[in-house]
Amino acid sequence: MNTIIRKHQAYTQVLCIGIFAWIAGGAIVSSSLKAGEAEAVRATIDDEQPGWRALGKDDFTKVNSAEDTWTWKDGILHCTGQPISVLRTDKQYENFELVVEWSHQKSAGNSGVFVWVTPESIKNLTEKGKPGLPDGIEVQILDHGYTDKVKAQGGKTDWFGTNGDVFPVRVKMTPFPPLSPNGQRSFPRKHLAKGHGEWNHYYIRAINGEVRLWVNGEEVSGGTGCDPRKGFLCLESEGSPIIFRKLRIRELP
Repeated sequence: MNTIIRKHQAYTQVLCIGIFAWIAGGAIVSSSLKAGEAEAVRATIDDEQPGWRALGKDDFTKVNSAEDTWTWKDGILHCTGQPISVLRTDKQYENFELVVEWSHQKSAGNSGVFVWVTPESIKNLTEKGKPGLPDGIEVQILDHGYTDKVKAQGGKTDWFGTNGDVFPVRVKMTPFPPLSPNGQRSFPRKHLAKGHGEWNHYYIRAINGEVRLWVNGEEVSGGTGCDPRKGFLCLESEGSPIIFRKLRIRELP
């Protein structure tokens, strides 16, 4: 009799464990499904689609840089950061999509992509041949260490961001929120940029006077009402070494 009771108890324990495992497993599956169902489907930028083309050495012209500021090596554009200057495209662009991958080589590095740069400012910089930056919409490329650098110098750090600010330089633009304290910069809604020594991916879409920036796959900042809305594209040299790769553009109607 005792043997039968012990067998019955053991069977009951095994059955209970099995039921618990089935319930727990179902909960896990259910939770996973719910998470999967809630997960957003995100678009990706495929710059290999029709209309895209690479920007290489023959697409750029020196403006006010030194002879060794910009060099191409194995498909990568190297910038020394000296002097403060820009490299411009040969032609002007109006509506386009642009992909730029970049990597700061030192902490606190500073650079940028200029959109819709005015021919007048390019002519002025070229003729003077002195350090300086053009007029246009700047898409900021700033390393996170820049914040510590400014703090160490006793400066304020609330007027800039290091994850993709977009702002006008002596031209017109209404920035998208959130805004810098003076209202002139579009601050990124998400902080997605990686630190120096790592590659970052910028996708810039400029259409009908509106500029939008995606950092590493997500839209973060931009502005509208830009004037002018046609001009040169420029890469910026501003004091620190930086490298660029996968410069690709697709012109739009």
